[in-house]
Amino acid sequence: MIFNKHIARQASKILLQINAIKLSPQKPFTWASGWKSPIYCDNRIILSFPLIRNYVREEIAKHIEQKYGKPDAIAGVATGAIGIGMLVAEYLGLPFIYVRPEAKGHGRKNQIEGFIESGQNVVVVEDLISTGKSSLNAVKALKEANVKVLGMVAIFTYGFEIAKNNFEAANIDLQTLSNYENLLIEAAETNYITKVQLKTLSAWNSNPSEWNAS
Repeated sequence: MIFNKHIARQASKILLQINAIKLSPQKPFTWASGWKSPIYCDNRIILSFPLIRNYVREEIAKHIEQKYGKPDAIAGVATGAIGIGMLVAEYLGLPFIYVRPEAKGHGRKNQIEGFIESGQNVVVVEDLISTGKSSLNAVKALKEANVKVLGMVAIFTYGFEIAKNNFEAANIDLQTLSNYENLLIEAAETNYITKVQLKTLSAWNSNPSEWNAS
């Protein structure tokens, strides 16, 4: 669920302006999964633009307070959400931890980095939601450490049905700054894409694993 439509449209506009999101229906990108995609999202670019990162930080922080109150800590998902997660924690005056995809193979073999006590409440911050698998892997690690996850807040989601199903199955509330639906509305209304490209981009979102540029 998005924070609200106005914020979703504004965030989409910003992400397109700084090329954190690129739309290329004619020359699709290839994801690590092998999927062909007319969109590529790298929200870490936000960190290089002070005014924009402050906007994202403040909107996420304010939404966390409104939705969940003050948790005991903010947890970022490594590595993409470490930067923005730490900024949100700083804005709220809260401790910050982050969760690795898996435990380290050396040293203390931590998967959760930072100090968190058993029974404490956290809100997880993520930069991007695709299928939700890696994000929910972080939630699983936190729960195994007896940390209570109040919910997850992300910058952007592709809005895949599989992600919705995965979050529902895990019983995790997901809130996002923007999403694919509002991105396409913003891109079409500002002539960033044509009507033909809009049709192509919409078709990809409904069946990304089988989509191709032809």
